[in-house]
Amino acid sequence: PVVSEESLFSLAHGAGRKWMRTECKDRLSAKFTPRQLCRTGMGSRVICRDRQLIYEEAPQAYKSIDSVVDCLADAGLITPVACLRPVLTLKTSGEKSA
Repeated sequence: PVVSEESLFSLAHGAGRKWMRTECKDRLSAKFTPRQLCRTGMGSRVICRDRQLIYEEAPQAYKSIDSVVDCLADAGLITPVACLRPVLTLKTSGEKSA
């Protein structure tokens, strides 16, 4: 990140959602099974025991990170230095089980 008073010393922390969480299962369940969503297009493994949450957090439910990175770089707010690929992602609602 480039320190910038113009950006209020703040940057986007992700790509942002394409759809509301409540829409995701309806939009994606006809195309993907929960098992298919346990592997991303990049080959990463996803661990999630909640069948609703796996649809809510599917990569397809988010906007393109590339467009966000490009926009921030074009504005001079960041200088990309690497492109990382997650190996494993654990999805949880944060609720503790009994």
